[in-house]
Amino acid sequence: MKFVAAQASLLATSVGAFAPAPFRVSNTALSMENEGGDNKDMSQALPFAPRPKLLDGSLAGDVGFDPFGFAGDNKESLLNMREAEIKHGRLAMLAVVGWPIAELFDRQLADDFGMPSLLTKSGESPSLLNGGLDKVDLTFWVALVSLSGIIEIENMKMKDEKAKNYQPGDCNFDPLGLFPEDRIGKLEMQTKEIKHGRIAMMAILGFVAQEALFGIPVVQETPFFFKPIFA
Repeated sequence: MKFVAAQASLLATSVGAFAPAPFRVSNTALSMENEGGDNKDMSQALPFAPRPKLLDGSLAGDVGFDPFGFAGDNKESLLNMREAEIKHGRLAMLAVVGWPIAELFDRQLADDFGMPSLLTKSGESPSLLNGGLDKVDLTFWVALVSLSGIIEIENMKMKDEKAKNYQPGDCNFDPLGLFPEDRIGKLEMQTKEIKHGRIAMMAILGFVAQEALFGIPVVQETPFFFKPIFA
């Protein structure tokens, strides 16, 4: 029980590092508010450490966490890193869903359509560490690069068209109209995306490391996450 409690405490601490600043419906909703004393100069994620100067709370999900100084020395560098974080987060969210789905259904679907399975012999998703990427058809890679290029071109267009009003990660893609129009709503949606992206990046790293170390598909190593408990 002590070990379980310790794990729960560690998980709560880790997730708390990515919690957004409290939303306040006011004219300063996009900036950190003075909570009294010197608290405004301290990191929310690391209360014992000073807040990096560039992390002023104006970006969604900003809680003053940058112990290695990756944000850079100026606002342009910070926004470039935010752009990279959003794009990596989006890819990770897709990967963290596609990885276990492939391990669960690839062989069955391949058999149904008379095609070879792309999984490894032990049933793992193909990757640099697991191997198997050589089985993927060239057509897939061409389509993937082409789609990535189209997205990047659209992203560049948004940067040129919106100029100072451009938001990092804006690819002009919102077919369901989920992005709110109001300022606070936008901040909330951006915070949800960045938090999910950060968790997904940690999760996909866990998938890769777990399968590389143990040689077992994640859907078999932790089936309670991926299969019905009544199955």
